[in-house]
Amino acid sequence: MKTIGLIGGMSWESSLLYYQIINQRVKEKLGGHHSAKSLMYSVNFQEIKTLQHQGKWDEATNLMIDSACKLEAAGADVIVICTNTMHKMAQEVAESVSIPLLHIADATAQAIVKDGMKKVALLGTSFTMEQDFYKGRLTEKFGLEVIVPNEADRKIVHDVIYQELCLGIVNEASKKSYLRIMESLGQQGAEAIILGCTEITMLVSQEDCRIPLYDTTRIHAECAVDFALSEDLGVTP
Repeated sequence: MKTIGLIGGMSWESSLLYYQIINQRVKEKLGGHHSAKSLMYSVNFQEIKTLQHQGKWDEATNLMIDSACKLEAAGADVIVICTNTMHKMAQEVAESVSIPLLHIADATAQAIVKDGMKKVALLGTSFTMEQDFYKGRLTEKFGLEVIVPNEADRKIVHDVIYQELCLGIVNEASKKSYLRIMESLGQQGAEAIILGCTEITMLVSQEDCRIPLYDTTRIHAECAVDFALSEDLGVTP
């Protein structure tokens, strides 16, 4: 079993989900008392959040690179960034270490393509919804058509993430707002919706929505396990 290196704390609420999902999947795959071999370097999200909103992405990149290097030095065999937004600097992080980085957008897109979807909606932070590092990758690498909410709804989605979900607050009114936004995206032709922020799964689930949802937290975490167990199970990662 390979050792999974997790860059967490963005927020720790979603990092908790990663740890849970990873260990549950290892148990499902191997049975008994098996659990994952993993390391987590958890950052102070207040520092990351401040740099994000000040547009100081170079400084944020340096923090992410430092985290990845510490995980590799500690014995990690693969790097997993436990957040969608900070995949903005995924290439720089990947180039800073000699071990693989599993990209959250790639894992999600592969699941979508496998299911035959062509047009998808993306929910996440304003950085994820508006900048090209995520949407562009889905389009250029996987041929997906990606739509996002309008400006007012993007603000709602973003604010709920930072002001509520990252603080562990789950608000019923916010859930209703999200479901309204998701229904609107379905009416615009989205065949599926990517929950492109690792905290959104705290607020909405497939049971709440008629449109297929792709939970990036679960997809990414399970992808990490499949990679870690590839030799044990005799499959190619």
